[in-house]
Amino acid sequence: MTSFPEALKISLVEPINDAVDAVNNRFGDAFHDGAVWLLRHVLVPFESALRALPWWLVLAAVFLLSLHATRRWPHAIGYTACVLLVGCLGLWDQLLQTLALVIVATLIAVALALPLGILSARSDGLRRLLMPLLDVMQTMPSFVYLVPVLMLFGLGKVPAILATIIYATPPLIRLTDLGIRQVSAELTEAALSFGATRWQLLIGVQLPLARPSIMAGLNQTIMMALGMVVVASMIGARGLGEDVLEGIQTVNIGRGLQAGIAIVILAIVMDRITQGYGRDRRQRKAQTDKAST
Repeated sequence: MTSFPEALKISLVEPINDAVDAVNNRFGDAFHDGAVWLLRHVLVPFESALRALPWWLVLAAVFLLSLHATRRWPHAIGYTACVLLVGCLGLWDQLLQTLALVIVATLIAVALALPLGILSARSDGLRRLLMPLLDVMQTMPSFVYLVPVLMLFGLGKVPAILATIIYATPPLIRLTDLGIRQVSAELTEAALSFGATRWQLLIGVQLPLARPSIMAGLNQTIMMALGMVVVASMIGARGLGEDVLEGIQTVNIGRGLQAGIAIVILAIVMDRITQGYGRDRRQRKAQTDKAST
């Protein structure tokens, strides 16, 4: 009497498998062609260009970005030293592979999330449709995202990127929508009364004022993309996540922990840079003036 009644049990396995098979049979070639295009024309060229850069030039770029974002010399030097430490640990190539994966996934996520966030801010109906879907996407375990992309695209870096995009897109959509909706109605009405078009209103008023919220969403998207690095390595993402995975599989605690430290360093540096750019101009100017005194 304690077991669940057999008559009430249902299974979603067969319907889901049948649906995936139907999608694969109908659109499998298109998925394959899209994956090949993304790999050949976006990821591989970008990763190759990144890995072809001299190590000192990469460090110089990190230093300049950090300095421009934070306006503090000690912070810029510290973040650059952290990235240098990853190279000293012998993980430079893996770092660049992971960085390429995160940057490509983030750029595609931004290209998808910004328009959706803007449209959601302008349409209550679309917002009501999107929010439950985003709730599901954010609460679903990250491992689950590997199942559909693996069945549709197979192993490799492209399915890893697609799983990362799905996992990392919701925060940017939410915070873009929130930032635009929080723009003062008086400012919007004033801009429209002066003859601004909807496009001019968006570009000149709403997006600049929503910038802190949008940058916070971008920050979360980058952090969630980095959070998928280890998970995505299970389907061939390579990079630092692969070292962590191999360390777990071979019970090589040192190797896994070393790669984990490198991921944490990359996350901290990217987090601080995006947070710096998330401040408005007055805050950044005040930061610069404070640092110079």
